Amino acid sequence: MKALILNAFGGPQAFELRDVPKPVPHAGHVLVRVYATSINPLDYQVRRGDYPDLVPLPAITGHDVSGVVEALGPGVTAFAPGDEVWYTPQIFDGPGSYAEYHVAAEHIIGKKPAALSHLEAASLSLVGGTAWEALVVRAALRVGESVLVHGGAGGVGHVAIQLAKAIGAKVFTTVREANIEFARSQGADVIIDYEKDDYLEVILRETAGRGVDVVFDTIGGNTLARSPDALAQLGRVVSIVDIAQPQNLVNAWGKNASYHFVFTRQNRGKLDELSALVERGQLRPHVGEVYSLADIPLAHARLERRNNGLLGKIAIAVAPSPLA
Repeated sequence: MKALILNAFGGPQAFELRDVPKPVPHAGHVLVRVYATSINPLDYQVRRGDYPDLVPLPAITGHDVSGVVEALGPGVTAFAPGDEVWYTPQIFDGPGSYAEYHVAAEHIIGKKPAALSHLEAASLSLVGGTAWEALVVRAALRVGESVLVHGGAGGVGHVAIQLAKAIGAKVFTTVREANIEFARSQGADVIIDYEKDDYLEVILRETAGRGVDVVFDTIGGNTLARSPDALAQLGRVVSIVDIAQPQNLVNAWGKNASYHFVFTRQNRGKLDELSALVERGQLRPHVGEVYSLADIPLAHARLERRNNGLLGKIAIAVAPSPLA
């Protein structure tokens, strides 16, 4: 099979497209023909060497799969050959999705939503699972509450907006001016142009000084330190960003705020919940651009570029069909 191999940590050209043996599923595992994958910030972080102790080289990386079951290992009962499936490979635990075939444990795989193409499903598995873990599991966002989603035009951000609206929350989000209409199309109620307006001033004005119940940080920077000023009492801050520098959280004390740091876990339950939202028309990922398996280095460079103008996700077409 064709696979993109990371031989050394570095820039996008550190990958090499090679022929490698097709994997064989062992007990409790499924062999999947990969039709599509996608690109996430985690992908370029792994490639450039942010987690060297967790990624033995050479490696097949990648963190989204949508495809078709080709073979079953002993003991698998939930799937049959020909089933369309989607999932996030177990992160930092074995080969990833930049290949024509992938083997995964049965318990992390879900039936692909019929309403999504493989390109769309591969663009939702990791970001959807991350948004679910952040807003539903950790922040426990409830009907009638409010949430500020930082980076509402990004992969996780645009899905988080839709998920929060499905829960019944009021959604504030920060985007660049060029992405305001996109954020509105995802369901955001109050859209803040972060290049022109201070989001704290907008939040306090729009909430009559109360603040929001949840802040979802997908961008990093000084967001953790500033978030208490945007929070209501007993507010929650959820972050999916690596914390590079110490930040002063003293203002969180007076708000009785709680902080949650999320590294998404893989399981079928989250995928099934997301599938239900997809089938009800409440959730759909936006595929902004599509590349081939061989052009993943170009896709990495595209996503990694600051102010890249991307909306939603970059998808990767691994197989020629079915992708409609």
